[in-house]
Amino acid sequence: MAYPFQLGLQDATSPIMEELLHFHDHTLMIVFLISSLVLYIISLMLTTKLTHTSTMDAQEVETVWTILPAIILILIALPSLRILYMMDEINNPSLTVKTMGHQWYWSYEYTDYEDLNFDSYMIPTQELKPGELRLLEVDNRVVLPIEVTIRMLISSEDVLHSWAVPSLGLKTDAIPGRLNQTTLMAMRPGLYYGQCSEICGSNHSFMPIVLELVPLSHFEKWSASML
Repeated sequence: MAYPFQLGLQDATSPIMEELLHFHDHTLMIVFLISSLVLYIISLMLTTKLTHTSTMDAQEVETVWTILPAIILILIALPSLRILYMMDEINNPSLTVKTMGHQWYWSYEYTDYEDLNFDSYMIPTQELKPGELRLLEVDNRVVLPIEVTIRMLISSEDVLHSWAVPSLGLKTDAIPGRLNQTTLMAMRPGLYYGQCSEICGSNHSFMPIVLELVPLSHFEKWSASML
């Protein structure tokens, strides 16, 4: 999760988030180079009296400043489209979890099991234990196995919500009457926090999401104890 005064993105936990981090760095470097070039040209124009009368009329210059931006846009668009299609792929998920947004809590249903579902509410501040995080802890965590492709089906019972976990690179809208889906695969165990990312009413900021990613053997024991 994020730490105080953090400037960058959260550490990647899934392959998709690693790709997003690389694309972020790639794009940021292009923006930095363009900004540096523009700043250099502006500083030259302000600090020198030398002018070239034919520069602004040169056909070669106009050709360069037309083609170069097009090439830069292509260098940004191609990796972006690749990641976009990767995020939409559903490759034989081993587990399916249905998530429903409510005002103002989440409910989860493990559709591969006959009767495994629960509601997940935020723990009030006065009930927090030492070491727990304010506005982020829930009474029922979503326990999922690591290194397994998981399909999340996301919808809503009332108004628009958004199911988002930044360290996994996930953000999917929960829309009433519509079933959206996304996939996740965590590469290491741990607790991963998220929140509703769509303004959904007065208690919008009190809809945290907590994923507890564990090895497959631990998940099987947990699921057996819940049935």
